[in-house]
Order: sequence, then structure tokens, then C-alpha cells
Amino acid sequence: MERIFIGVAWPYANGSLHLGTLAGCLLPGDIFGRYHRMKGNEVLMVSGSDEHGTPITLTAEKEGVSPKEIVDRYHEEHKRSLEDFSIKFENFTRTSNEFHKNVVKKFFLRLYEKGYIYPKKMMAFYCNNCSRFLPDRYVEGICYYCHGKARGDQCEECGRTLDVNEILEPKCKICGSTPVLKETEHLFFKLSAFEKDLLQWLNGKNFWRDNVINFTLNFIKSGLKDRAITRDIEWGVEVPVEGYENKRIYVWFDAVIGYLSASMEWAKKKGAEDEWEKWWVEEARHYYFLAKDNIPFHTIIWPAMLMGHGGLNLPYDVPANEFLTMSGEQFSKSRGVGIWLPDIAKKFDTDTIRYYLSINMPEKRDTDWNWKDFEAKVNNELVAIYGNFVHRVLTFIHKNFGKIPPYLKEGEHDRKVINEVIETFNEVGEYIEKCHFKEGIKKVMRIAQLGNQYMNASEPWKLLKEDVERCKSVMNVCARIVKILAIASAPYMPKAAEKIWHMLGYEGSVHEQRWEAAEIDENEIKMPVPLFNKIEVDKMEEVEDPFGKLDLRVAKIVGVEEHPNADRLYVIEIDLGEMGKRKIVAGIKPWYSKEELMGKKIVVITNLKKARIRGVESEGMLLAVDENGKAVLLVANAKEGSRVYVEGIEAEPAAEVSYEEFSKVKMVSKDGAIEYKGKKLRDEEGLIKTDKPVGDGYPVR
Repeated sequence: MERIFIGVAWPYANGSLHLGTLAGCLLPGDIFGRYHRMKGNEVLMVSGSDEHGTPITLTAEKEGVSPKEIVDRYHEEHKRSLEDFSIKFENFTRTSNEFHKNVVKKFFLRLYEKGYIYPKKMMAFYCNNCSRFLPDRYVEGICYYCHGKARGDQCEECGRTLDVNEILEPKCKICGSTPVLKETEHLFFKLSAFEKDLLQWLNGKNFWRDNVINFTLNFIKSGLKDRAITRDIEWGVEVPVEGYENKRIYVWFDAVIGYLSASMEWAKKKGAEDEWEKWWVEEARHYYFLAKDNIPFHTIIWPAMLMGHGGLNLPYDVPANEFLTMSGEQFSKSRGVGIWLPDIAKKFDTDTIRYYLSINMPEKRDTDWNWKDFEAKVNNELVAIYGNFVHRVLTFIHKNFGKIPPYLKEGEHDRKVINEVIETFNEVGEYIEKCHFKEGIKKVMRIAQLGNQYMNASEPWKLLKEDVERCKSVMNVCARIVKILAIASAPYMPKAAEKIWHMLGYEGSVHEQRWEAAEIDENEIKMPVPLFNKIEVDKMEEVEDPFGKLDLRVAKIVGVEEHPNADRLYVIEIDLGEMGKRKIVAGIKPWYSKEELMGKKIVVITNLKKARIRGVESEGMLLAVDENGKAVLLVANAKEGSRVYVEGIEAEPAAEVSYEEFSKVKMVSKDGAIEYKGKKLRDEEGLIKTDKPVGDGYPVR
């Protein structure tokens, strides 16, 4: 028996989880954990919502609410998504709780007392317009090394961590102005002190994935720099050092300590407060699952922090995945690019999503989510091969025998097929142990193929009339293959495996069984039901592109009146050409006079559910960029009533959409124009733009 610790990268609690997070870290970690539990190993798998740092505060500022409101909302949603997709943790917690904060402070002070944290003056970006220092994610620019997009202290494209002088063309994400560099004092982690120890520790890690070990070694050999671990921000873990009361511990330092604090919290919840030491002090193998943009934090910074602390286990393996993309673009909460777990869970059996992501997992290179390929894999593999084999075996047995028949009469191919199935089953486990999950699921499907081939060749429907003993034996072999298939599938498709287990007449859970290809028992079986149903790609449109449901039109403002019951509202009459005229209520009075509005061509959503606002009915809504609480109208060029569209997305407007549905369409400002999923909004005459300059990344409301 071994002890296996599994750390899964902490998702930010600033938006819904997307398929990129599922494919990058959640699913591989869950497959690995489920397998090792069935092997009889002790498993401690932890993660939680990353609730500090600038992504949270940026979201809160844009919505005009407190950071706590944001993290409370999304932490609960994250937990529901994990349940929907059968992701099993021993502890899924959150970084904003007091238990975590106390562990972080103790860890911090230990490094501080040992001289690994020290004060240093540094240059930081300061926005004169906003009158404050800008934490990392409040700055965007261009990477000095690859000229890709830089967000704060890291390049999104090459993955390098960046100093302020390595960010070209910086802009304040709040107001769009160019910040200046000013001196400030922060506490630094002495990362440079661990360069030699890290290289020595990495010696012999030849079993790591090439992308992980190569990136890590190149990063270290280029020279490690000490890193600031405090930030000028109000939301986060307080710095436990006198004189730094107005600063907070930097989120990356805070979050990786979460692996330790979550383990300690788990032990406390169990009523055995010292049990975490079995995984952190005693012998245990530590695995960390994450996407490639998190590699340096888990292969360099976190190991260095552990070395500095002393007495704690270092990572054994960091099997980081590449990115899951959609039409070649990286999934991103901040850019609104993604297929969101709460949405897709409503549409499809989540085991089908797990299967497709497993067979398409970005282990060695970026892979693309393709709806047509998803449909093909589900229909031609899960339904036609896997589900078909299970259903035809159990249906035949249920109809003709009522229970799994005994093995009475050997056939020449029986032993050969069982040996091949067991060999393939063992290969599934070997691949999972090596974190080669894509190859593992291929072997699972191979077991189903072997079963189908054996049943077809044996023709039990003929044997039923000609040789009943031989027919029973064939179906006993088939049932044993189904049982092995259920166990092999359990880490990948836990719900389907559980259904098979119960249809075979077994009590309890398949996930409580040992990982072994055991004999089949002569159980009475329940009425079989199909495991999966065919899917059609045209039913996916709503999940893939909610933008297509919107009816966006060019409208001309032909009248503006004061709202009779509200000081901040206008009642605006708009002309939609052949669609006629209508009135909308708009809260833009603080930013536009009546004279400025008259005659403007704007963008309006015309199929929004009608609403009565302070006693006046509103038949639509105008669109504006929300720039730090200030509304800036979108303006158009084409004739009244013309459609506003995004190339590549077919417009199939719903009869009516709710505001909640509209809010899921994440449009943002970019270079004065408006983008959705990286593509520009247009009308018949050109791009949709803002009528006043705004910064990049601001949402459309």
C-alpha cells in the first residue's frame, strides 16, 4: 500500500468553471485519484477555490460588489459543478477561510525567521489617473521575450514570469491609461538561494513529461530571481509583519500553501489533527495536476518554498497538461472564451464529456474542442461500441436466463479472449499510473471491442437453440468482460461504471471494489437500460454560442425624455427601420445629455424580455461598455434595423431571452472596437465601436 497525495490547481472564484479547467487539471486528477483508491492505496486529493488576488477584485469592481460576494457565489457554483462531473476530493476548500489564512501566516513567518523573506525597494506600476499602485493583473502589455500578451507578471503565451521592466506598452486595466514606474517597498522571497538545490532535486526526473522538465530546467538555468510576495491590495491574507499592515500576501504564494492547509483542514475535520503528517512528513508520493501556465509555480517556486520551510515532502511528479482550445483559442475566464460547466452539464450526460476530454486530453500538445468530433466520438464509440456491448450482453442474459449463467462448456477462443481482456485491463492501470490518461481510455474502449468481437464470433443466439450449455458459457465470458469493463471504466466514467455494476446485480459501489479482473458471480441481473443515447450536433448550438440567440440591431435615437419616476433614467424612443419604433428605459443619464443622444445610431438587443422599470415599459436594451462604472455607448454605421453580428456565428435569435441569458455573452472592448470570443462585432458598414475612447477588456452591459 502506498500513500498518494494529489494536489489539483486551485481555480479562481471569479467566474464559472470551463472545459479547459476540467481537461487541464480536474479530470486528470480525478482519474488518478479514483484509480489509486481502487488499488487500495491511501489517497488524499485536495484543492479549493482560489479566492484572493486581482482576478477577484477586478471582477468585483466591474460588477460593483464586494470581493466576498464574488467568491461566495462562485465557490458554491464550483462545488455544484464538481458534483455534476463526479470530481471527488477528500477536501475541496477555499483560501478565504481563517484556517487557511493562519496556515499561510505560519508558513510565511517560518521563511521570514529563517531569512528567506526580506524587505526590498522596487519599482512598481502606479496609475496617476486611479491614484494607486497597480497589482499584477491590473496591468496588461506585451511580453519582452515573445511579444505575446502579458498580464501582470506573466506572459500568457510563453509562460515566463516577468519583471515590470519586461512588460512593454503597459496599460492600466481599469482606466486604460499608461502607468508610470514608482518606488515602493515589498517583501521578497529569496528564490535565488534555491537554484542549486532545485537542480539537484530535478536530477533523475526523467519520467516527467518533456514539456514540464524542459521548461523547468531552462527557467532555472536562465537564472532565478527573488520574487516579491506582497502586493498593494486590500483583499487577501494579511502580512504578519509589523509595518506592512496595508499590504497583502501575493496570491501565488498564498494559493500553493493551500495544498498544505487543505490537508491540515481535512485532518481536523476528521478529528485526527496530526493525520496530515502521513502525507507531508512521512513517506508519500506527491502529484500535482495543472495546466502548462502554472508549471513554474509548481516545479520551481513551490518546491523552493518547501525546501525553505524544511521537513515537508517535495513533488514527485507534476504532469502538467497543455491547453484545451476552442477554434484554436485558449479557454479563458477573463476573455469570456469557454464552454462553461454549469451550461454543458444541463445538456449532456457528463460522462460523455469526461470520455471525450479523456480521449482528446492535451497531454503533449494543445487539443481543440470540436463539436462534430464530440458527436462522432459519442455516437460511434460510446453508443455503438461500448454501450452496445454492455446492453446486448445484459439484455440477452436477462431475457433468456434471468441471472448470469455458469461456465459449463469450454470453447477454443474463451481463454484467449479472457487473457487478452485481462492483459488490456492491466495496461489501463499501467497507463493511469504513468499519467498517460489518453492511452488508458483507448485501452478501455479496446476491452469493449474485444467483447463485441467475441460475442459476434460465438453467436450465442444460435447456441441457445443448438447447445444451451455452450450458450451459457459464452454469456458467462461476456458478463465477465462487462464486469472488467465496469472496473476499468470507473476512473474515467464513474456514473456509467456504477450503472453497469448495479445492472450486473452487485450491491455497493464499483468505486469501493479493488482494481482487479475478478471472476464473475452468478447474480440475478436487473432490467438493463441503455448507458448512452445518441446526440445530434444541432442540439449543441445553444451551448456552443449563446450569442446566436441574441437579436442585436442598429437603432437610431429619435427621442429622449426624462423618466417620470427616476432621476438617473431616460425614456428613449428608437427607430428600428422596418421593425418600427419602440421605447426603452436606459440608466445613462449621468454620462449623456439629451442633446448628445439625439440622432445617434446605437446597438440594441431587441428580443430581451420586456420589463417595467419604475412604472415605464422597456422594449429592449441599448448596449454600452462599463468602463469602471462609467457607461460608454456602442455606436453603429448601418441603416436602422440592420443586424449586428460576429463572423462565423449563425444568427438564430430566440423569440425572447432573459437578462440572465444575455449576461452570459461576454463581449469586451478591444482597441476601441467590441469583441466576442476574439472576433469583432460588425454591422453591414463596418465595425461596432465605442463613441468615446475606452480601455481594453471592459465588459459590455
